[in-house]
Amino acid sequence: MSSTNLQISGLCKRYGDFVALAPTDLTVAQGEFLTLLGPSGSGKTTLLSLIAGLAQPDGGQIRINGADVTYGAPYERDIGMVFQNYALFPHMTVAENIAFPLQMRKVDAATVRKKVMEALEMVHLPHVAGRYPKELSGGQQQRIALARCMVYRPSIILMDEPLGALDKKLRDHMQLEIKRIHRDLGTTIIYVTHDQEEAMTMSDRICLMNAGSIAQLGSPADLYFRPKSVFVADFLGESNLLDAAVTERSGDQVRLSMHGGDAGYAMVYDPHVKTGKSVKLMLRPQNVQVNDDARDAAGATAAISATLTDIMVTGGMTKLYLRSKTGDGASLVAAYPTNRLGAQYEIGQPLKLSWSHTDAVAIAE
Repeated sequence: MSSTNLQISGLCKRYGDFVALAPTDLTVAQGEFLTLLGPSGSGKTTLLSLIAGLAQPDGGQIRINGADVTYGAPYERDIGMVFQNYALFPHMTVAENIAFPLQMRKVDAATVRKKVMEALEMVHLPHVAGRYPKELSGGQQQRIALARCMVYRPSIILMDEPLGALDKKLRDHMQLEIKRIHRDLGTTIIYVTHDQEEAMTMSDRICLMNAGSIAQLGSPADLYFRPKSVFVADFLGESNLLDAAVTERSGDQVRLSMHGGDAGYAMVYDPHVKTGKSVKLMLRPQNVQVNDDARDAAGATAAISATLTDIMVTGGMTKLYLRSKTGDGASLVAAYPTNRLGAQYEIGQPLKLSWSHTDAVAIAE
């Protein structure tokens, strides 16, 4: 990834008094896989629609490969789109569906045939060229929709929850297929989803949106391990959020107190977190170590006592649900590989939860 493929400056959209998209700036590099992630009503689909030319902005600018396309028609933007409902023509064969965008561009017949077969090979479906969409499975139809979009090599491919109608196993398989095709072609992809796991799996960067604005933009690891707000920490994956106060700050570390007692150190990535301020202490479940109440975990720099309230086995992972014995009796979750944990704990058992300061993050409230 190097040159800028998409440049958005001050882009905004309103529907009456409702702000669907607040003024937004965003830059996407050539060949990048960027996911627009967020809850319903966050603005992600509005932003995608503006990029596609399916809606007109109330202000701001969109540039694709340097050209101002803010108010241009969709066909003037050198983009392709893949939808959740596939949007294949039912009266056309697979080959005819894939050929359609090339024919609209007046490509000669011999080149069309060649490119159609290349596209079918790319999605591993050359044997279905003569079939109709109704004769294909959901996963096959989605791959044909991908092939039709990619056959004319658009500069940017926009995907609006393309895997939402598929079952989990097929969705996981299609995620790998899309990543493989993205690697092979090097095309820029902007992908909309509300599925956090999908975004974490597929993206170079995630643009997490909330209430019409960008909450945080960065790599999946940045957002997961270094959230800059409570919303980001709570939305992306499971997290424990505990009330704490900052007693000291030094660079990217703070010392915390919880309910009048020392809670050790935590990492901080937000300049608004200052001495004397109330914060949320974020701990991911897999970073919480669980031990008998009488033992301390090796390498731990902070700990609290809790009571085990429930156990849930989710296949490869086991989750322990606990309630703190101090302060407001906060609920916590710890997670471990099932084969490691086994059945060594019982509901009602007193336990000690501990963590390393490098796994704890202080977030401004």
